[in-house]
Amino acid sequence: MAISQFTVQPLLDTGTVRVRDVVCSGQCRHRSEEECTSATHLVFPYRGVFVRHVGRNDAVAEANQLLFFNEAEAYRISHPVDGGDACLDLVVEEAQLLELVPKEQLRSGATPAFRRQRRRIDPRAQALVALLRHSLSRNIAETLEAETLALTLVRRSLGERTSHVAGASPGRQKLVDRAKLVLSSDLSRRWTLAEIAVEVGVSPVYLTQVFQQVEAMPLYRYHLRLRLARALDLLGRYDNLTTLGIDLGFSSHSHFSSAFRQVYGRTPAEFQRSIKPR
Repeated sequence: MAISQFTVQPLLDTGTVRVRDVVCSGQCRHRSEEECTSATHLVFPYRGVFVRHVGRNDAVAEANQLLFFNEAEAYRISHPVDGGDACLDLVVEEAQLLELVPKEQLRSGATPAFRRQRRRIDPRAQALVALLRHSLSRNIAETLEAETLALTLVRRSLGERTSHVAGASPGRQKLVDRAKLVLSSDLSRRWTLAEIAVEVGVSPVYLTQVFQQVEAMPLYRYHLRLRLARALDLLGRYDNLTTLGIDLGFSSHSHFSSAFRQVYGRTPAEFQRSIKPR
């Protein structure tokens, strides 16, 4: 993959944890050449969508997911949806990572390697991603605070009660992944079940049943979390929160604010204040 597609902003590097903001323009629509990393990376997409291919296993990467890039594990990337992507990339020092990761999530071997490509994270982890990124990029967080936030994010994202591993046959997982790509293609659109089902090629009833089985949450709630995660990304850029809500497909500011508060425990205005210089 051409290096010019990437913009990488180093945000923190203490020896314990390294944090970078990685933006990809998404020029490679089809599978890239094989790549691999020299360390195990925990990658939190916060904008856009891409697909990571490891052998015959594919994983749709979007703002509800944490992706694991194992050291020296070959992979390819594709961008079936326009717009590229942006991710918060974390590398935790090996001894600290082993202390944080439940053993059952790792393969046996000399270096830490995750058994699965991805885990679904909860709204609190999404909020931590946004808080860490905004705080570091604006030089708000001191080093000790940022390290603590980063390790808290990792711990929460790997917890059995605060994350979820999709469980289903490969065929059903692929169906759900196709639905995620449809949703990600236009986050502000007020999709109907019939429209998504047509895109995926199944009936609305079957789609809702399979999605619930695989992701353990309804399709509409998954879509809502994608839209609200986009709001977390954009809160640093918008002065008018009513406009932000409308741009993300909410019917009004009160609808947007209520949904945001229900998921993240505070209003958009309260979160926005938390990422402003003190």
